[in-house]
Amino acid sequence: MQNRPLIVGTLSARVVELLGLSLSPGQAIMLGASNIAHMQSRHPADFAQYGQYMPQIISTPDYVGLNPNDGSIEFIKEFQIDNAFVKIAVRISAKETLFVRSLYRVQTNRVNNFIRKGTLKRY
Repeated sequence: MQNRPLIVGTLSARVVELLGLSLSPGQAIMLGASNIAHMQSRHPADFAQYGQYMPQIISTPDYVGLNPNDGSIEFIKEFQIDNAFVKIAVRISAKETLFVRSLYRVQTNRVNNFIRKGTLKRY
């Protein structure tokens, strides 16, 4: 297995604008071996089912938001087939490198609550 992180997407100008980020559009979003191991151990079924869609979720999310607890960027995509919302959390490192930290399904009512509160913004 390679040690270098994979690039699974880029930060779009639309996400920067919607969330008022001070990051540069076009910045790579990385996925490292430790991130994959974390997702496989914490959310194995979700990662197995939706991990392959990571680039699609990042490039064309239905909603984006900022996590108020840790400042991570959240990309949420609704999968019509399963009626499932899948969230990817992207953490910003001290050196402002973007890493996918987690991927998992989110309850529909939680997503709707965040939309109502304005925490999630339609992409």
